[in-house]
Amino acid sequence: MEKRNELRTLVECAVFIALGVVLSLIKIFKMPLGGSVTLASMLPVCVISVRHGLKYGMISSFVYSLFQLVFGITLDGLLGWGLTPVMLVGCIMFDYIVAFSVLGCAGMFRKLGEGGVYLGISAVFTARFLSHFLSGYVIFKNLEQWELFGSVFESRPALYSVCYNALYMLPELVITLVIVVILMRIPYFRKEVLRVEGGA
Repeated sequence: MEKRNELRTLVECAVFIALGVVLSLIKIFKMPLGGSVTLASMLPVCVISVRHGLKYGMISSFVYSLFQLVFGITLDGLLGWGLTPVMLVGCIMFDYIVAFSVLGCAGMFRKLGEGGVYLGISAVFTARFLSHFLSGYVIFKNLEQWELFGSVFESRPALYSVCYNALYMLPELVITLVIVVILMRIPYFRKEVLRVEGGA
């Protein structure tokens, strides 16, 4: 029985990861400095963490980060940005592996109930923003400033990184929270997501 439950959980995680990947390809709009707002693409992985706990959340979010990395290399042309090997490794770590793996911690406040879901999602979005900010400030400030920052952001890599990442992360957070609030009004969804059993 325990093996069957674990298999069911793994299948469910795979389905939610796939849903998140598909949603990440649906760009609602692109921001002027860069970055795109998606149709709540991070929500499925956050739901895994809230529903099944941190263990499944972290594993799922790491797998999700690998998919995002693959799409980053193929769709956004990460390898064509002219980064040095050290900058490339840093970008892969902070803009993909760390940034998306932190989503697996969304369930850390799940025992607080509905408020804990909102708090957890807000916390992991903030952590993802900080990861992207560090990448933008530490790694990308080494590129030619005329290429990246322009006159407004000249010699202000921290300001550029904040603006670049906040302009798409904030709308993404708002959209995700609005959708979660709506879903939480559905009794079945609320009951299934807020269950307390599962990996802690």
